[in-house]
Amino acid sequence: MMDADRAESPLLQHSQPYNELESRFGRIGQLGDIAGMLQWDMAAMMPAGGAETRGSQLATLKVMAHELLIDPLTGDLLDAAEHDWADALDPWQRANLAEMRRAQRRATAVPADLVSALSLAASRCEQIWRQARADSDFNLVLPSLKEQLKLVREQANILSGALKLSPYDALLDGYEPDGRSAEIDVVFDDLAIFLPEFVGKALEHQAAKDAPLKPKGPFSIEAQRQLGLKLMGIVGFDFAHGRLDTSHHPFCGGVPDDVRITTRYDKADFMRSLMGVLHETGHALYEQGLPARWRGQPVGYARGMSTHESQSLLMEMQACRSKEFVSFAAPLIREAFHKSGPEWEPDNLHRLYARVERGFIRVDADEATYPAHVILRYRLEKAMIAGDLEPIDLPGAWYAGMEKLLGVRPPDDAHGCLQDIHWYDGAWGYFPTYTLGAMTAAQLFAAAEAELPTIRGDLSRGDFSALLGWLRRNVHGKASSISARDILVQATGRPLDAGVFKAHLERRYLS
Repeated sequence: MMDADRAESPLLQHSQPYNELESRFGRIGQLGDIAGMLQWDMAAMMPAGGAETRGSQLATLKVMAHELLIDPLTGDLLDAAEHDWADALDPWQRANLAEMRRAQRRATAVPADLVSALSLAASRCEQIWRQARADSDFNLVLPSLKEQLKLVREQANILSGALKLSPYDALLDGYEPDGRSAEIDVVFDDLAIFLPEFVGKALEHQAAKDAPLKPKGPFSIEAQRQLGLKLMGIVGFDFAHGRLDTSHHPFCGGVPDDVRITTRYDKADFMRSLMGVLHETGHALYEQGLPARWRGQPVGYARGMSTHESQSLLMEMQACRSKEFVSFAAPLIREAFHKSGPEWEPDNLHRLYARVERGFIRVDADEATYPAHVILRYRLEKAMIAGDLEPIDLPGAWYAGMEKLLGVRPPDDAHGCLQDIHWYDGAWGYFPTYTLGAMTAAQLFAAAEAELPTIRGDLSRGDFSALLGWLRRNVHGKASSISARDILVQATGRPLDAGVFKAHLERRYLS
């Protein structure tokens, strides 16, 4: 209930509460967008000496947004809009109101000083991680990681009580609204049983054939960059509203009207960077396709990270690693590097892009082994949040998990627990969305192909218009107006089905 003095506020008497909420959350959204651009700059452009100041700037922005969310007037406006104005709102506005309440409920649970401390700790830890990764020295970042994890556990416990969720689920819910670890455990435990045998069969299947020829470098970074830009445009990236840069860890950031993609290059291997660019382009297409009317409003943002990851993996794994697209791209690849010969032929390039190999690095993993990398991280971060695994024991637990799930042992920490930015940057509860996204991608692509049987033929001509149009209608244009589950059900006719993903893997790697 509203306090009596606030109930008489002129704002509540003479302004439709929902309209004021849109204005207020628009400001909150802009603060988040500014923080996003500063984070991109920190990863891609900022000199190392700016880290402390940048961390303070980001903390200030996060506290400002947090203060707007926890302002008692925000709660009063939400109460009034929900109780007295809901019937006057259209479906998008009602969905927006629900997302506003979700954000306000999470924010009011966490004290502002903890929000600031978390932001500062993450910025410090991420900067130290860069050097630790370069030196393959986990001990260098260990004290900072311990400090950050202590704060994350505090946040998780506070949210747990406020949201009536387990501490881990309270963090997961911030990346995957309504996502629950009990459901993920069932899916991941099933995949953990399926994958070792499947990967073994896939390795046997490809060993029975002549090994593909690997193109020999060096490959100039500028040629790689130009090739990536060309294929980004073919896939549908709008360069009037985005750009490509480099960073330690590839990512897609920025805002829908100014999307920032980053990648990293290897002069000895152009293939990893190229598919990384196409992966991030899938993320960017989702951002660029969100409805313009709802820019900056909670309902206008992407619908959780599994849906976001489904868009990157649909473009990279389902579309751009297909035989059809590789046959189209092969001449462009040859032209980019001024090469010719059997190793540059479409069939050989496709076999390279569809090759299964047990490896150490998640972002370089093939489609068949990738879920094992995610399952390992999911299990480790759950254990760390629960207090069952302390940071000092992380490297050993990582090595043991890699041996169990993938049959390999990393040679050092740079190839082990230092390879990903996420924990060091404060993203806890994020990792399971990668494999949930892969499963969603397979299901969405299968539905798109069933509705539009010409899609594979289109890909062989480098025409993404039909596929992108289908995604705009069925995923991008819905933003956060409905749940991730409902987006998938409306688009494909059923909730997430692991069988579709397994069938895709078997079709691609065993046939």
